[in-house]
Parts: sequence; structure tokens; C-alpha cells
Amino acid sequence: MNNILLAATKSSPEVNFDADSGILRLCGESYPENSFDFYAPLLSWLQEFLDQSSLPVRLVLQLSYINTGTVKCLLELFDQLEEAADHGRDVRISWHYERALETGEEFAEDLKVPFELIGEKY
Repeated sequence: MNNILLAATKSSPEVNFDADSGILRLCGESYPENSFDFYAPLLSWLQEFLDQSSLPVRLVLQLSYINTGTVKCLLELFDQLEEAADHGRDVRISWHYERALETGEEFAEDLKVPFELIGEKY
């Protein structure tokens, strides 16, 4: 299975989804014109990874700004991870924030998987 590595743009985050380690990173700002178009391939990749691998999954989110469309896509991603966890997969999410603590707290409240909030400057 191929990894996904995308450079950040002005409106989309850096993406590093590593199938060999199970570490999935999104870093930067996320407000693409069409969030679904940007995130659909990532959601498809994640489902394929979950179907083909038994590795633990670590989702690392370092998103300094997200729009409503991104929130909807992240919720879909979280649903996939939660379903995998319900079937015994080791899943952990870390939300790195400088100013977006409340957003991370809201996500954490809705999820059963371990969700770590990490304050930092970037």
C-alpha cells in the first residue's frame, strides 16, 4: 500500500499518511475551497489501510485553522477510526493546538477513542 505525502498549500494541510507505521499526520491550515474533494482520497486511503493492515493507528492533528467543511471531513475520519477501535484496533488521536483547544475538546467529547490534547506553539 502506498503512503500519502502532500505538501501544504495556502489553504490545505501537509498530509503524511504512512502505511508502514500507521502514523497519519495533518499539519497546517485546512480551508480548501471544496473540503470533500480534498479529503475524499484521504478517507478512501484510510478505509483501505484499515481493511488491509492490523497496525495500531496514530492520528496526529496539528491544524492551526480549520473551516466548517474540514470539520465535517474530520468527523467522517473520526467515524472510521472509531469503528476500527470498536472492532479491536488500537487507535489514538492527538490534537496539537496553540489556540484551538476548544475545538479539540469538542471533538474529544464525542469520541470513545483515546484523544490527547497537547498545547504547543507553532
